[in-house]
Amino acid sequence: MNEALITWLAEQGIPSSYLTVSSQLVGLCFIFVLLFLSYYIAKHLFLGAVHAFVTNSKNKWDDLFLQHNVFVHLALLLPFILLLFLTPLILAPEKALTNIAIVVAKVAISFQVARCISAALNVINSLYRDKAHQRYLPLNSTIQVIKLAVYLVATILAISFILGRSPIYLLSGLGALTAVLLLIFQDTIKGLVASIQISANRMVAPGDWIEIPKYGADGDVLEIGLNTVKVQNFDRTVTTVPTYALISDSFKNWRDMFNSGGRRIKRSIIIDISSIKFLSLAQINALQEFALITDYLTTKVAEISDGESELEQVFLDQKNRRQLTNVGTFRAYIEAYLTQHDKVHKEMTCMVRQLPATENGLPLELYFFSNDQNWVNYEGIQADIFDHLFAMAPLFELRIFQHPTGFDWHKNSE
Repeated sequence: MNEALITWLAEQGIPSSYLTVSSQLVGLCFIFVLLFLSYYIAKHLFLGAVHAFVTNSKNKWDDLFLQHNVFVHLALLLPFILLLFLTPLILAPEKALTNIAIVVAKVAISFQVARCISAALNVINSLYRDKAHQRYLPLNSTIQVIKLAVYLVATILAISFILGRSPIYLLSGLGALTAVLLLIFQDTIKGLVASIQISANRMVAPGDWIEIPKYGADGDVLEIGLNTVKVQNFDRTVTTVPTYALISDSFKNWRDMFNSGGRRIKRSIIIDISSIKFLSLAQINALQEFALITDYLTTKVAEISDGESELEQVFLDQKNRRQLTNVGTFRAYIEAYLTQHDKVHKEMTCMVRQLPATENGLPLELYFFSNDQNWVNYEGIQADIFDHLFAMAPLFELRIFQHPTGFDWHKNSE
């Protein structure tokens, strides 16, 4: 075809000294026109037909091929393939321009094929996330390793095309570069090992709520990658954490809490110790109006009466007899209140205990689980319970401790 082009140019009156150069330039322009036409056909006709077919298809998986531009990358292969095959036909095979064009075509095809494979791997990863029931297989990290290997092979092929050497020749020299490669890809290797350990030990999965204070991460895991883990915090920011940090540092995973069906509430009410006292008979009778502790008070009074003889009841004064305290009765009220509460998990630990007294007072710690794990609902349940208990404490003649404020000084001055 090159000879036919030279003959045609000679017929057009081109001097013989310029025929070779002219044929190269005209042939190159002709090739570029064909490449542009092929790109236009591939992009507007082929991709348009594919898009219409996929849109009308009832399958969902083929939509992912459009989403990840698999067909776009395939369509872009056509101009480079034409460049590879048309160049020796139109241009003189022995010319430097022909060799450069062929090398460019081969290099472009190598990387474009790598991009096609990468897009196809993205489709596989998306299908896995949507369909897989077992989320702990580190597929995202595995796919990233495969992508790295694909682009490494494409790079080796490209270098071999540029140097005109066999890829095996280049691979034989990689052994001497192993130490350098290990230094360059040390984070990638550590991330790969970490992702395998995360999968094997079922430590983290996408969707888990984790806390890593060292990195300021507190939220849901979006993605576990080869080098990084993306965590969307509750303020909608995204924190990127090195993958190997999940096995080298400690973190908190809330997954088992959600799987258990309950969410723990652990909070204390601090009682002013000076307000703790014995209950008189009149106070006991008044507290029996509370239905939640009526049985408790009746039982306790009966136990005290049965434990003392008639003689003891006559001769023992009030100070030396067994008596009920307002803080003990309040603790019994809290236990009864939590037991009957419809938002408290009935099958998990529920208790009220005294912690060691401090300079601030006597802590009564409530330890129980709500049956609603939603964060907003959980906070509402917790607030409602403690609102009620703070309001009930004065009815037991107990004071909730707080440090003096300006209101206290103003009240005393009056």
